[in-house]
Amino acid sequence: MGDRIDRLLAGTHPAPDSVLGPRGGRVHVLLPGLVDGETVSSTGARTPLTRVGGHLFGAERPGDDYWFEVDYGDGPRVVEDPHRFSPRLSAPDRDLVRLGSERIADVLGSFPSRRETESGRAVTGVDFAVWAPNARGVTVFGDFDAWGAQQYPMVRRDGVWELFVPGARIGDCYKYRIVGADGLVRDKADPLAHRTQCPPDTASIVDAPAQYVWTDAEWMAARGRHDPARRPMSVYEVHLGSWRPGLDYRRAARLLADHVAALNFTHVQLLPITEHPYGPSWGYQVGSFFAPTARLGTPDDLRYLVDHLHSRGIGVLLDWVPAHFPKDPFALGEFDGTPLYEHADPLRREQPDWGTYAFNLGRDEVRGFLLAAALYWCEQFHIDGLRVDAVAAMLYRDYSRGPGQWRPAPDGSHRNEEAVGFLRELTDMIRRRCPGTLMIAEESTAWPGVTASPTEGGLGFDFKWDLGWMHRTLDLFGREPADRGRGGGTVLESLTGASHERYVLPLSHDEMVHGKGTLLTRMPGDDRAGHVRALLAYQWAHPGKKLLFMGQEFGQPDEWSEHLGVDWEALSGETGPTHRGIARLVGDLGRLMLHHPALYRGDADATGVDVLDVSDAEHAVVAFARRDPDGDDVVACLFNLSDDDLHDYRMGLPRPGRWDEVLNTSALDYRGSGVGNLGRVDAVGVASHGRPFSATLTLPARSAVWLTPASSGRSPDHEPSRPLAE
Repeated sequence: MGDRIDRLLAGTHPAPDSVLGPRGGRVHVLLPGLVDGETVSSTGARTPLTRVGGHLFGAERPGDDYWFEVDYGDGPRVVEDPHRFSPRLSAPDRDLVRLGSERIADVLGSFPSRRETESGRAVTGVDFAVWAPNARGVTVFGDFDAWGAQQYPMVRRDGVWELFVPGARIGDCYKYRIVGADGLVRDKADPLAHRTQCPPDTASIVDAPAQYVWTDAEWMAARGRHDPARRPMSVYEVHLGSWRPGLDYRRAARLLADHVAALNFTHVQLLPITEHPYGPSWGYQVGSFFAPTARLGTPDDLRYLVDHLHSRGIGVLLDWVPAHFPKDPFALGEFDGTPLYEHADPLRREQPDWGTYAFNLGRDEVRGFLLAAALYWCEQFHIDGLRVDAVAAMLYRDYSRGPGQWRPAPDGSHRNEEAVGFLRELTDMIRRRCPGTLMIAEESTAWPGVTASPTEGGLGFDFKWDLGWMHRTLDLFGREPADRGRGGGTVLESLTGASHERYVLPLSHDEMVHGKGTLLTRMPGDDRAGHVRALLAYQWAHPGKKLLFMGQEFGQPDEWSEHLGVDWEALSGETGPTHRGIARLVGDLGRLMLHHPALYRGDADATGVDVLDVSDAEHAVVAFARRDPDGDDVVACLFNLSDDDLHDYRMGLPRPGRWDEVLNTSALDYRGSGVGNLGRVDAVGVASHGRPFSATLTLPARSAVWLTPASSGRSPDHEPSRPLAE
């Protein structure tokens, strides 16, 4: 008995219930700081508590249903015996963890509950359960024991430690004190916590079951009825904490919805809002994979934000980070004194680019943890899509590693087949469990079949970020206009490769920080705003879904900083009209895209784009037509990337007759020069650019002109865009 007591008091006993709780006619309990106490039965019988050793006390059991009346020197109180209650989890429940089930969030974490005693007396508390298979001992502690970390040792069963703590309540903060396999003591946050303290504090919080009443049933039901590749999609990427500093989830809801709706974006994409200890990581170094950041409110507050955006017809995408996690002592690293969530192999353990640990995707329990996290956000928060960060870092064993710094696969290749299997399992699970939820990969290489079905050897994503397009486009538009004529081959490559995958065209946060400048400051010459307008029109015209980072919708001049946020003052300052002109253009681009199926239905279809001319190097003219593969809608998209207005410029067009000028980025409404075509051109039977019909037209310098056939019945719509959010 002495060794068992020593281990119990040291917090290293794997089965404290073999000592504590009722045992025959006696009962034992841990009561640190006890001055005096008795064991009391429901019949009124009482027996005194006597010290066995340290803070372990024992007493004769006065009856089947009993409790303790104790005094810690500050007056009497009632304490229940945690080790008299049966465990919450069954063996099949624990198997969910071992087998890597996506349902582990139903098993692990903290769960407010209530038990009945032998006499029917109700005892409320919280069930805790945590996976730490190699730990010598685990004790849950927090507000309910004054952070003593001695009173509630947990019981290990099949690698899962669990305990019902009577008297613990919703809102209590807690952690796990883990004596690791290496003998070191670590205080860890709950990996499955649904709420956390606000950083820099790191405790987990017992959360109530979700109370929010959703109003988006119609949105959710309709979400999966259409092929997303053939739907309009323009995404406003937001770092919510700095979009308008000082707002929380609820106060941001209306303002963000107003702004996004005014600019005709279809979706918002939130930079990671999973809880993260270090704010300047922008959420990409996640500390708690199941908890929204407390910096902005509660989980139900986040639900309100999503619900409100849905009520305005706006989808919500979430940046999600399964490739790595930080080394903060309170988080997942060396969780039980061994590499548990991370690789044990030192050549696979870390992500050198970020100084973080890489998940061991070959371990069933780790895969289940990540699958459960993805499912949690989609089911519990009605998220419409996950943008999976750093997919390339998962797929390649040698990602950012030099010779001797990585270990080849058994077949000698650099492919990480464990990651391939995980990503296929992830996309399949979301497709099955959450119909209509988009899966979007940030994959920076030419890995084949990212958006192909797993049955065809692909990864199963709905879309892939086209980072090649982003870099090529920013390079082209960043050149001096006199040098842009040589970019025709680059444009042709982008247009002809657009159907190789289903793409998102990102102008994202990564390109607006760390000395890279903004869209505006990247542009050459004196008319930078004109170049930005042409660039944005090129993005909206090009096959692929659109993504634009906050601040770029009005040409923010300063790089983004998470400390300063968006430079809204630029809209009202001396250059305000120029920035408002860019914003008005973005709203009109979105409106035209919604109005013309040609601009979205063929995004991933080779027949959706028809190259008109990319060979006029002298004038730096690029021209292509977007077509609706299922209809007659067509939009001719013409770009003059030079510094010279081109008058009487002959351009071959797909059809004869009148073409309406539905967009001119040099229009006065956008603070351009006003040079244009007076709203229309006529295509006549003069062959040009390999077409039997052509028109002479004016292409203003540094601009885009879009034309649609008048015979299509889609007359130009010059309604002004809705105003920016106040």
